[in-house]
Amino acid sequence: MIVTVTPNPSIDRTVRVARLERGELNRTSAPVSEAAGKGLNVSRALHRHAVDTIAVLPLAADSASVYLTLLGDAVPTAPVPTRGSIRTNLTVLEADGTVTKLNEPGPAVDDGDVEALLTSVAAIDADWVVGCGSLPPGAPTSFYASLARGASPARRVAVDTSGGALRACISSCPDLIKPNLAELEELLDARLQTLGEVVSAAGTLVSRGVRAVLVSLGADGALYVDRSHSVHAEATVPRVVNTVGAGDALLAGYLAAGGGADAVATAVAWSVAAIASSGTWMKDVTEADRSAVQVHREVDRSRRLRGQLVAART
Repeated sequence: MIVTVTPNPSIDRTVRVARLERGELNRTSAPVSEAAGKGLNVSRALHRHAVDTIAVLPLAADSASVYLTLLGDAVPTAPVPTRGSIRTNLTVLEADGTVTKLNEPGPAVDDGDVEALLTSVAAIDADWVVGCGSLPPGAPTSFYASLARGASPARRVAVDTSGGALRACISSCPDLIKPNLAELEELLDARLQTLGEVVSAAGTLVSRGVRAVLVSLGADGALYVDRSHSVHAEATVPRVVNTVGAGDALLAGYLAAGGGADAVATAVAWSVAAIASSGTWMKDVTEADRSAVQVHREVDRSRRLRGQLVAART
């Protein structure tokens, strides 16, 4: 059983425009609304591919019925009642593939809400507990550290968050963290320009007690580092439809494959499937998605990251 924890779920609205013009009237396509949240997205991807999962999340009373109606039977949930209204996030997709996101902070929670969420998670027998996303106002930055302290050899904990919440959980030695490049740079206060520098940065976190690091690198794929392995995997994607949710799919694929260095190829294949999907509801992973993945067990440490190459030219 893979239990995901989403402390700050959302209703995601996605619209399309030919080109976003700041300060001007922009006419959009009809909006598409989805029940979302990073942990929920991970559970939904797992459930779609017949992996046993349940999503634990606080559900604000004012918007619970709307959220659950949008969710339907896409994933089993264990809601924890809270006050207020669930946040709504807006994604604007431009014709050239540019993605602009406007995310609300979410309803405030108190100590009782936080304790109820942690208690609900602890009551479920799990192989993996996966904490994902931002924290709502009022939640302590130590929330994910509390999850990680509940780990055992039979109950592994993964964390996918950023900023202070990610920094706070490092000393609690989670089994996995999944930062993207910007989050890893922020965590170590360093600019990373090559794959080798990413390997070294991830290795620093492993030396501090994190058991493994899975870094999502956008066009450069993903990099996995633990005490014994450094593995780089990437894929050629003929058409990028929507990058929103690709990191969640990467984590879901990693978990579905059992974790560890050998799971990186599956993780990237699931991310490829998500990139080809129009919303956060990723399509089924195909043989073509899996065939697109290249795994490098010897990391080219001198290779510059594509994002850095673009930055150097502009």
